[in-house]
Amino acid sequence: MKGSAIPAVAIMPSPLFLWRFKVILFLLWGLCCCKIGWDSVMRMSADLRDLFLYEAFLYYNPLLLVALMIWLWGVNLWVFAQSSVNYARVFDLAQTHLSHREIFRCATWLTLIVPTSMTAYLYLYSHGEVSLAASQPVLLYAILLMVLLSPFDMFYLSSRFYFLRTVWRIMLPLQAITFPDFFLADIFTSMSKVFSDLERSVCRMVNRQVATIAWFEADSICGSHSVAIPLALVFPYLCRLFQCLRQYKDTKEKTCLFNALKYSTAVPVIFLSALKYHVFPDKWVSFYRPLWLISSVINSLYSFYWDIKRDWDLSILTRIFMFKNPSTWTNLLYGQIWVYYWVLASNLVLRCTWTYKLSAHLRHNYLTVFTIAALEILRRFQWVFFRVENEWNKMAAKQNLEMSSDIPSEGDRLLDSNSHTV
Repeated sequence: MKGSAIPAVAIMPSPLFLWRFKVILFLLWGLCCCKIGWDSVMRMSADLRDLFLYEAFLYYNPLLLVALMIWLWGVNLWVFAQSSVNYARVFDLAQTHLSHREIFRCATWLTLIVPTSMTAYLYLYSHGEVSLAASQPVLLYAILLMVLLSPFDMFYLSSRFYFLRTVWRIMLPLQAITFPDFFLADIFTSMSKVFSDLERSVCRMVNRQVATIAWFEADSICGSHSVAIPLALVFPYLCRLFQCLRQYKDTKEKTCLFNALKYSTAVPVIFLSALKYHVFPDKWVSFYRPLWLISSVINSLYSFYWDIKRDWDLSILTRIFMFKNPSTWTNLLYGQIWVYYWVLASNLVLRCTWTYKLSAHLRHNYLTVFTIAALEILRRFQWVFFRVENEWNKMAAKQNLEMSSDIPSEGDRLLDSNSHTV
């Protein structure tokens, strides 16, 4: 009709279209970073290129591994949400805890920021802006630290507080150990190389050795002979060791002592490797290296045994993939015998290769070490599924037992009825 107003209808793109658009932008951004970074590296001389890449890799590879861990943790939470495992109850999380969507959002931002800073670092250094290049990793670390420690109600304050409180309880196990405490401490043992590289990066930043070659000298304060390197590697294992001793003090269970023994086997692997820089080469080859190999085998096999015997319940190995709604993943993974063999074989192989990363004398092969560290995070990713499910099944069984004990038996009901007079 003439003169009638036509209501305006807002046309919104579909969520699928928005998701595809974001993926395209993400891929374009990745291609731009790779192109700029490659061109920047090719501008350098061949003798300087390897040293510079080693240094650049040191600053950014631990943050890339952290981003990978966050991505995989989001996948863990997504699978828990699809299955019957109540992970919020297992970890005693509040109603406002982060879901897999928020975890993916955090991982996305970290994945965007870290390579962008690395690309700027490479570009500025190759074009002669050394001071500006040196500021890139410093600014990145400072921003991430401020976001993590910010007391303001932004960037998921309650979740950050929960994480920092758990970290504090791990470092000082002066109270009863809860499942989130030793669960996060176990994850930290898989990220010991991350802590070691973070320590070396911060050391160079504090001593103003970023974008210089002075840090490469072995006798420098941040050089390859520094005792801080094995200390940073062993620190997560010592935290977990003290947790086990604290659990034994509270429960008097001998299993805690055997678990503590498992973490103690990582100590000789780390310190025997570090001795290479403090003894004569022939002494290292003839005496210390065989000891290092023996301790590595003991640590790998003991840890593998503990995974399959204590941390997991192999009788229900694939029930975690029995989703509430029909899914392709359920058909692919639930009840499949190949998953059983894959978990055992991959866990054994990666347990053995993990000692390579714990060895300070092998750290100069940085691409190999980075690959092994990423594979260890993937091993921990699959470990999380079965460890959390095992804990949830224990909690459910305990609850069912308590409920059954509250129900009176038939004999109790007959005795109770005879005690009443009509």
